[in-house]
Amino acid sequence: MGLEGVTPVPASTDASFRRYFRVNGTTSLIVMDAPPPQEDCRPFVQIAAYLESMGLNAPRVLEADLDRGYLLLSDLGSKQYLTEMELHPQTAESLYGDAIDALLRLQDKGGEFRRKLPLYGEKLLRIEMSLFHDWLCQRYLSLQFSDVDETSWRACCDDLQTVALAQSSVFVHRDYHSRNLMFIDNDNPGILDFQDAVDGPLTYDLVSLLKDCYVKWPEEQTNSRLKYFYARSPIAATKDFSEFQRDFDLMGVQRHLKAAGIFARLCMRDGKSGYLQDIPRTLSYIVDIAPRYAELEFLGELIALRVLPAIEAKTS
Repeated sequence: MGLEGVTPVPASTDASFRRYFRVNGTTSLIVMDAPPPQEDCRPFVQIAAYLESMGLNAPRVLEADLDRGYLLLSDLGSKQYLTEMELHPQTAESLYGDAIDALLRLQDKGGEFRRKLPLYGEKLLRIEMSLFHDWLCQRYLSLQFSDVDETSWRACCDDLQTVALAQSSVFVHRDYHSRNLMFIDNDNPGILDFQDAVDGPLTYDLVSLLKDCYVKWPEEQTNSRLKYFYARSPIAATKDFSEFQRDFDLMGVQRHLKAAGIFARLCMRDGKSGYLQDIPRTLSYIVDIAPRYAELEFLGELIALRVLPAIEAKTS
């Protein structure tokens, strides 16, 4: 492949143990280093093949050494959606349109593959929500939950789990947001970090995209993009829009609890403190919608009155 004598240079890192290097030979390629004791490349190879068969723009696996955790991949460039929108805000609507169109294709064409994916079921949903309780509230902030708090917390998780499991199931990327989408001149977007794909709720990836942990848009823009998806999704259209929006909002609560807990765990367990700055933004989505849903009364008050003030005190 014309790679003799080339010197790899760091391309990116992520929240896992994976590292990425760019090599420039006759063409630009990416080397993934995924240490086998911590990472398994096999799901990445499998999902990459699924996405290619759907006509989506994801890295192609050119060579693989699964035993040692090395992959040679096609290069989707270095223009993250997040950076592109920060530099050129006027491109945001076009970029979101492309991302939603790609998501609709994933959910349509992915139907034949989703039964081969792990199920995003009750056990995983529960584990993810517990990350907020265990890692952010108790370990990072040292907040104490009374017996009444614990009962209210479990009831809230029950409600969120019920909403998630009642949704139509689709092929779920599971981390479909502005840092994992690349701006590409042709066949936009490039899609990264898909190895954790699951068979799960319809609105999960849409929440990841529209209620992004790394960038927040005015509510009217988010609602406009939500309606764009709804108008083009035959699965979403089986419900009234108000029901669909409720699914979307409450699915978002589950995801944001998970993400905030992961950010705290990355700091405490893995020494990656940079994600702490994203926790207030992530939790603000829950505070925004809590007054609209009775089942979020406890959680909204917990975050607004205890969690966010504790984070501010700890980081000031």
